[in-house]
Amino acid sequence: MYKRAILLLLFFGLPFPLLGQKVDVREELLPNGMRLLMVERHDTPTVSCGWVAKVGSVNESPGITGISHLFEHMMFKGTKTIGTKGYEKDRDILARQDAVRAEMEREYSKLREQLRRGEISGSIYDPENATPRLKELKAQLEKLYAEEKENIVKDELDQIYTREGASGLNAFTTEDQTVYFVTVPANKLELWFWLESDRLANPVFREFYSERDVVREERRLRVESTPLGKFEEQFNAMFWQSTPYHHPVIGWPADVESITRAQAEAYFATYYAPNNITAVLVGDFDPEKALELAKRYFGRLPRGQVAPPEVISEEVPQVAEKRFLAEAETNPEVQIRFHAVPFLHRDMYALQLAADLLSRRTGRLYKSLVEGKKVAVGEPYASFRPMKYAGYFEVGAEVKEGVEPAAVEGALLAELERLAKEPVEERELQKVKNQQLANSFRRLQSNFFLMLQLALYDSFGDWRFINEAPAKVQAVTAQDIQRVASRTFTRENRNVAIYTRKAGTAEDPELAALPAELRGMVKQQLQQLLTINDADRLGQALAQMQQMMGRVPPQMKPAFDYVLRKMEERLAQLQREKKEE
Repeated sequence: MYKRAILLLLFFGLPFPLLGQKVDVREELLPNGMRLLMVERHDTPTVSCGWVAKVGSVNESPGITGISHLFEHMMFKGTKTIGTKGYEKDRDILARQDAVRAEMEREYSKLREQLRRGEISGSIYDPENATPRLKELKAQLEKLYAEEKENIVKDELDQIYTREGASGLNAFTTEDQTVYFVTVPANKLELWFWLESDRLANPVFREFYSERDVVREERRLRVESTPLGKFEEQFNAMFWQSTPYHHPVIGWPADVESITRAQAEAYFATYYAPNNITAVLVGDFDPEKALELAKRYFGRLPRGQVAPPEVISEEVPQVAEKRFLAEAETNPEVQIRFHAVPFLHRDMYALQLAADLLSRRTGRLYKSLVEGKKVAVGEPYASFRPMKYAGYFEVGAEVKEGVEPAAVEGALLAELERLAKEPVEERELQKVKNQQLANSFRRLQSNFFLMLQLALYDSFGDWRFINEAPAKVQAVTAQDIQRVASRTFTRENRNVAIYTRKAGTAEDPELAALPAELRGMVKQQLQQLLTINDADRLGQALAQMQQMMGRVPPQMKPAFDYVLRKMEERLAQLQREKKEE
């Protein structure tokens, strides 16, 4: 599934709310532990609806990495009544698939032993390593896939929503949460409650084993086929040592290949129980009627028998600088990352403002590296990413032609050292505070973005952040920024990635002109969007993107426009090919 939601998050980030702009949120807790957050607005006759399962890749263990993301796919496969021509036949086919897969796993265990002994090379999943028995079993499984496909009503959940006037059905998975959402007409709110509660009460993990092929293809597009995807994944694994943030959200390939349906069902029972879920409604509805519907539909879900295990692993303090050197099909870049505090930590506000002081064309990095020392091109960036259990602060810049990466690294570190040694002037600090707060105003006006923020903040620990953060931002002092900078930007806490251009690599000049922190994201999104081979489907995605244009922050507009143009070019190509057929 193409994740427009991730594109939205990368474009807009996690904003701080506007000072004085309180959001009137009604919170209800159902007897089964499910939380319901409601914001009543009657501007348009629609309701933005979502729910967040408080589970992501951080909750996974070795052997099942990627299972949270796989679940995101599975939750669109239907229920006992949706997505099937007959559930009894489904159940029989799924049982036979599981039996074949269990026998295949025994064959794979033998291959793992051979791999350890050096008797085979590569991966145990490479076709050339398949044993005769494994080939037989794969053929049996393919026949079962075909039989299953005959009994499936493809994308019926989406069809129902679309037929009833809903839009934007989608989901995304991160390290800390999995979010599902859609916008429905105001008079179809009960439909949302029925469909989503049915997804949770009666899920059927159809196409479970074949869907792993879809995930592998997604991994190929997002990680293996992008200029920096493989490197960024390994840099991230190098950065995190002792927490589960070490492994990628999409999972390690061998783990995704070996996850069983039984493991998935156990995972679902633990993490998709109502006591680990928060539902959010923002829009045109009556809260009393919505609460009644929540009790009727979500209230039927039984509380989980096992409480979700607490994440207890902590990142051990880094004791020495780590360096990562790579040749890639990209312009030379320098990336420096430091361990930092998690979401809701009292120091997160000072770190966010530190990133704002450094970022954008009005920030310190641009003035120093591009205008002053002339060692970088584009727009150097600084970002602070607080996650649920840990966080990081990162700066980066694209190296100017003819300049050594060491010069850019030194210039970046000099600006970080300046933050630690020199108090920020009050006028400069107040300016970024005002920018941070004002930029959030438009996001609070959108029902969809407000719903998304409440879901994310609640999964991070407290939805009240949306109302409490503004005062905490304003309370940050120059001394606070100096203190967190001194503690965070140390050599032993430093991780440096230097990318040099692989011989023979050239880049689109228009893409190269985008800020470095946006360029990689744009490349990844294009890799996904431009692989859509259906003109109608791409046209729908383009129309949805065009509807968002008015909500794009000015600093993001060049990147957004570039993506739109490339999508238009791809759509025109598909339409020409269709005519020629």
